[in-house]
Amino acid sequence: MSIKLDDYIKKLPKKSQDKINNRANILLAEEATLQELRKALLCSQENIAQKLHINQAAVSKLERRSDMYISTLRSFIESMGGSLQIIAQFPDSSPVRISQFESLR
Repeated sequence: MSIKLDDYIKKLPKKSQDKINNRANILLAEEATLQELRKALLCSQENIAQKLHINQAAVSKLERRSDMYISTLRSFIESMGGSLQIIAQFPDSSPVRISQFESLR
């Protein structure tokens, strides 16, 4: 019988949970592929597949894609417990958060 990732993490000592969360936050602040991000968050492809109602092979394909719909990317990120924000950065300007895609939820 499999155990959900969240349930597994909740059973770990507080110190281990903090270490996992800190590492995940560091990776979130860095550049990472979807696969690297998923692994850092200790999510399996099977777990993501269940949440997205697709099969594991489809998750593998998503992780290798270089182009996808914003709604697909948002669903993938949300299946790992995150949220997607799109930020435009220009030289000599503050970052601008693009909000028009939020209505896709």
